Amino acid sequence: MREQITSVHNQHVKDWRKLQTRKGRKKFGQYLLDGWHLVQEASHSNQRLIALIGSAEELSQHEDIVARFENVYEVTPEIIKHITETNTPQGIVAVVEMPDVNQVTNPKTGAWLLLDRVQDPGNVGTMVRTADAAGFAGVVASKRTADFFNPKVVRSMQGSQFHLQLVVADLKRWINDFQDDQHPVYGTQLNPLAKNFRHVQPGKDFALVMGNEGQGMAEELLNQTTTNLYIPMRGNAESLNVAVSAGILMFQLNQGS
Repeated sequence: MREQITSVHNQHVKDWRKLQTRKGRKKFGQYLLDGWHLVQEASHSNQRLIALIGSAEELSQHEDIVARFENVYEVTPEIIKHITETNTPQGIVAVVEMPDVNQVTNPKTGAWLLLDRVQDPGNVGTMVRTADAAGFAGVVASKRTADFFNPKVVRSMQGSQFHLQLVVADLKRWINDFQDDQHPVYGTQLNPLAKNFRHVQPGKDFALVMGNEGQGMAEELLNQTTTNLYIPMRGNAESLNVAVSAGILMFQLNQGS
């Protein structure tokens, strides 16, 4: 089905705009993808494709992708800007079904990144994307971490959400489960008593925990871990951005997989 919409007051448009909020995404069980790259990634994944929204010009660019959507809406640039809330929208948006982040397969297999109260959407998205690049099985977020399907997180993930598992769960339970199976859990800490990350043997099954941008990991989680790591710095910077730190550690620890 292909339908033309020209008014921002159309009910479809109102519903799409609500997907900018966590409440709206939870209500509809859907989220938005902005741009052809993300739309193409979604079309090759197992996610259910709800609708494709675009200008006449953009919809004519990739007819092969358009054909994969049952519901296609030709809209004005004003509507695209209205539903994406971006200054320079790319002219094409997809509505896709949100995966169930409460379900996970093989939770103790492979390398996993655990996020403890990471607040910045850009950091969360970057870490998911880096975990994908480093060959991690999935990313687990605490309930106080930025929403995986926040539009800013989605833009930063660049489609990596389709390549690994995303989970929202109690990190304490995950740490206990890993340790029950004799798999190491690495915390991160700016502390001279922590271990230099270069002195850790890479492995296959383990968890790495990254903490809040300003406060680091919660004390109760630091006390649960197998080993807490630090990254020695040669320069005078006080600390590294959490996403940068996570990238360094993920590639180091997962070398052996």
